Amino acid sequence: EVQLQASGGGLVQAGGSLRLSCAASGFTINQYTIGWFRQAPGKEREVVSFLRPTNSNTINADSVKGRFTISRDNAKNTVYLQMNNLQPEDTAVYFCAAASRRKILSSLWAKASYDYWGRGTQVTVSS
Repeated sequence: EVQLQASGGGLVQAGGSLRLSCAASGFTINQYTIGWFRQAPGKEREVVSFLRPTNSNTINADSVKGRFTISRDNAKNTVYLQMNNLQPEDTAVYFCAAASRRKILSSLWAKASYDYWGRGTQVTVSS
């Protein structure tokens, strides 16, 4: 069974940090691009970061560049999102998702390119 489980969300104050985890089962993360998405109330789900499986390139949205870092631990089949200097605008439900490595880079900004999704974890940043 293919599953992704995001965890690690919570309530933090502005300037604080959280590390989200995305535990995968039923497939190996180094065969897929893993993306982190977020969705705030009333807004579209947007990609914040993704990690390519073959060359380990990491891509960040401009809104989080310099603050968020995506990484993976192949031994644990887990992808992480280290979030530093969190701001209230980062408040959202965060989802991890997996896309086949055959997808071209430009397509990975689109949520439709991702095959598997976790349920999401809530991140709330207070002012």
